Amino acid sequence: MKVILAKSAGFCYGVRRAVELAERTAAQKTPCVMLGSIIHNRDVVDHLAAQGLYAVKQPEDVPEGSAVIIRSHGESRAVHQGLEERGIEILDATCPNVTRIHQIVEEAEQRGRQPVIVGTPDHPEVLAIAGWCRSPVVVSGEEELERWLSEAPERKERPLTFVSQTTSTKKIWEGCVKKAKKECTNAEFFDTICGATSKRQEEARQLAQKCELMVVVGDRHSSNTKRLAEICGEFCPHVLLIERAEDLELSQLPKANMVGITAGASTPAWIIKEVYDKMSDEIMEIEKSFAELLEESIKTLNNGDKVTGTVVAITPTEVQVELGIKYPGYIALSELTDDPNAKVEDLVKVGDEIESIVMQVSDRDCLVKLSKRRLDINKGWEEIEAARENETVVEGVVTEDNKGGVVVSVKGVRVFVPASQTGLPREAPMTDLLKQRVRLVITEVNRARRRVVGSISRVLRAERAAAAEKVWAEIEEGKRYTGTVKSLTSYGAFVDIGGVDGMVHISELSWSRIKHPSEVVKVGDTVEVYVIAADKEKKKISLGMKDHSQDPWTVFTSTYKVGDTANVRIVKLMTFGAFAEVVPGVDGLIHISQLADHRVEKPGDVVAEGDKVDVKITDVDMENKKISLSIRALLEGNAEEEAAEEPASEE
Repeated sequence: MKVILAKSAGFCYGVRRAVELAERTAAQKTPCVMLGSIIHNRDVVDHLAAQGLYAVKQPEDVPEGSAVIIRSHGESRAVHQGLEERGIEILDATCPNVTRIHQIVEEAEQRGRQPVIVGTPDHPEVLAIAGWCRSPVVVSGEEELERWLSEAPERKERPLTFVSQTTSTKKIWEGCVKKAKKECTNAEFFDTICGATSKRQEEARQLAQKCELMVVVGDRHSSNTKRLAEICGEFCPHVLLIERAEDLELSQLPKANMVGITAGASTPAWIIKEVYDKMSDEIMEIEKSFAELLEESIKTLNNGDKVTGTVVAITPTEVQVELGIKYPGYIALSELTDDPNAKVEDLVKVGDEIESIVMQVSDRDCLVKLSKRRLDINKGWEEIEAARENETVVEGVVTEDNKGGVVVSVKGVRVFVPASQTGLPREAPMTDLLKQRVRLVITEVNRARRRVVGSISRVLRAERAAAAEKVWAEIEEGKRYTGTVKSLTSYGAFVDIGGVDGMVHISELSWSRIKHPSEVVKVGDTVEVYVIAADKEKKKISLGMKDHSQDPWTVFTSTYKVGDTANVRIVKLMTFGAFAEVVPGVDGLIHISQLADHRVEKPGDVVAEGDKVDVKITDVDMENKKISLSIRALLEGNAEEEAAEEPASEE
């Protein structure tokens, strides 16, 4: 029979911190009691009682003049306030993960949100969390959440803040999150399942899949231990939950080639070792293996150490990292990246390995503060120096602007770009570049003074030159480009077709007669153009925009015939009449004699450029593509109709 012990079996950092605090207090022989069982393990509680540290059930049972230890599950705000009002010294052994949940729900209510706690309603930890809310809601799982939401449909519209009991399972939590995201319109989620718990549960799951027997060691009243047994039962045919080695009857165990052992977070190392030893004949090897596992779990870190861990939880404010030691690691969002536009879910995911630097090891709070951003900065300096030496292009985000230029964050390093090197026109404000991702070259590095200077314009010029070279190598008459209008003149528009500017003459902008290019395009427009002519020696390109796929004369002849009435626009006045646009690109002449049903001295007396008038098409010269139009013919025709109707109206 082969016996395998899960690496993460036994005390988590929160429980270890609580027990160590209780043992130190007991050793000092100062008057002190525990409010409730400090952890869910009868052997540990009995061990502390033997040292003179007893538990009381209610806050009012705490004797005057005695200190009190708050158990790892935590207590409500009212309990803390009541003890403080009595002047009782509080030794708070609340698990730091649980304390964080207290802060989350308290701040949520201050922001007008409704806390929703996913967990076992009567569990001490859940009761304590609820005690930091004015109106808490506790749901044990997805079905209970659905029932609570359906009781009052308006709850789905309320701002809800979801947290989880630290010892819950991912399956329960993810089920509630999925339901809330589907039903609720304003919900936020804090995955507060303890990283050590998640790791322990995952190891138990993997071990149960390859063992014929799983032994789960821990107090039967411990939620953490019961969860482990449930998980193992999903994959292993035989699961045995015991509290200590004497509960183990080897003769009654089912036959198994491989046996796995795991233990709840409240199970002390000596109990795990007793069970481990009892189940194997290779005692020396076991003792060494167990000692190694124990040593790994309590190794310490120092500020400045570079560490690698696994992301076990992501909340809106931080990333939790499992480091394989007694304390969890936390990376605040401000220490994850210096990119203001970055989204956490795009940077890391649960299960990812992540490198970071230790900023602070807090034995009081039982946690390690980490920074990925600072590690990136250290690496960034090395890459910045290499980029300067090799003249390579780097990317960064513009984070600041001032009169002298802008600051770009490159690999976490501040790079100053003078205004003359930003690539912006003189009149453009520096703010146009804020939060933009840019490409630049490093022109100066002084690490001692932490000064770095770069140039965006050098990259733009180089890229434009390369693009221009490509355009000139491939350009030919008729080739089409998507370009950007760069400037306008009275005679046309200049369009950038990718590093090279070409000119669209005013006559090539539209089939309609226009007086200025601004009637058709404006600076910054994206337009489709084609090459009319390209002079590679003089570096001049003539472009067109008019759609030649359909001839305007064909459009006219397919739309109108002699005798039809058309609404036309007066485009030009002459001494002998007025030209009017019938369709874009096709003009007709209204002779001065046809402008009215009376004598006209000059066209301007009856029409003006831009006027829209109704005319009759009186003649079409197909060979010369000329059209004769008449306003007079319409007027006279209308008069004849009215005269013809008069006798009938008199009857």
